[in-house]
Amino acid sequence: MSKLSLAVRYFNAAGADPDGEIGEDHSPEIHLIPRAIQAATGGEGLQVFGDDYPTPDGTCLRDYIHVTDLADAHVKALEALAETGRSSAYNLGTGTPHSVRQVIDSVERVTGRRVPWTLGPRRPGDPAVLYAAAHKAQAELHWKPRFADLDAIVSTAWRWHRHHPHGYGSAAEP
Repeated sequence: MSKLSLAVRYFNAAGADPDGEIGEDHSPEIHLIPRAIQAATGGEGLQVFGDDYPTPDGTCLRDYIHVTDLADAHVKALEALAETGRSSAYNLGTGTPHSVRQVIDSVERVTGRRVPWTLGPRRPGDPAVLYAAAHKAQAELHWKPRFADLDAIVSTAWRWHRHHPHGYGSAAEP
């Protein structure tokens, strides 16, 4: 019997369960969207790593893919593997890059709060632009991200952070 494999390449997994039950809670937090939300709610200010990239606003461009869309793609990929008996690999992303400043703007729109940030130097090795070519996953798996809009992704993260302001060990008062 031959061995089958399935490889999925995530881009920037983001967002939270739309019902607000499951969210992102790392210590230390290193991901942009939760860091920007924390900064907007009085936590440590956000540092932007470089504003001199060859992009429209000078900040890095990245593809943010909602965690629910990732879960859906996993199920569809496993179903395809079982159905076809063929190993495969897929990029999982929206195919649309957003700049660091666009993420900050989205967090400000969604939360209604300012995101304090400072400019720092570029991080070594950071590419200016990185986003998914997800057409293979869309065609073969009949998969399409439902949360392709950046504000929709940020909204789910914001909902979770409002209900869990200090992570899973806390819950906001009703």
